[in-house]
Amino acid sequence: MSKNTDQSKTYRIYLKSTKEWMEVPEEFYREQTRYYDTFRHRMQEHGQCSCPKNKFWLCDGDCLTCEFRCVGNMLSLDHKTENDNGDTCSMLDSIPDTAPLAADIIGDRLLLDQLIKRLHELDPDASLILQMIEDNKSDRSIAEALGRPQRTFAHQMKRYRDELRKVRGY
Repeated sequence: MSKNTDQSKTYRIYLKSTKEWMEVPEEFYREQTRYYDTFRHRMQEHGQCSCPKNKFWLCDGDCLTCEFRCVGNMLSLDHKTENDNGDTCSMLDSIPDTAPLAADIIGDRLLLDQLIKRLHELDPDASLILQMIEDNKSDRSIAEALGRPQRTFAHQMKRYRDELRKVRGY
């Protein structure tokens, strides 16, 4: 006995926004169902979804507005907890601050001022050199603008860099 398959089977998805059923091609239906099933299972594993099996057709992946949404294991960063010593702390306390310290910024600025001052002592055209370096000009174009041979300029820049490294301390 052969099993009869219905070739005229229609595939429908429910649109929550319009509260209507919509007929779709089989390929789209399978793709949509696979995506939302995977999404719902992930949310259920994290304790954020308690959608009953007979309501899976309602899942549209918008957990924030879903009637079956649970708080689950997601806590706010400022949620206070008590440690072994009895002190209260939050997860926010354990996030490192990546902003640079004011002392580091001031120290870097003072060092930059020292380096620029020393460069001005080493070369009277330091202002023009710095401006052209800032404009991403090549060593060759800087040497031409200063009227120096390119090799001489490169040798001078190597000497200046060595001298400025001494100011930095290495």
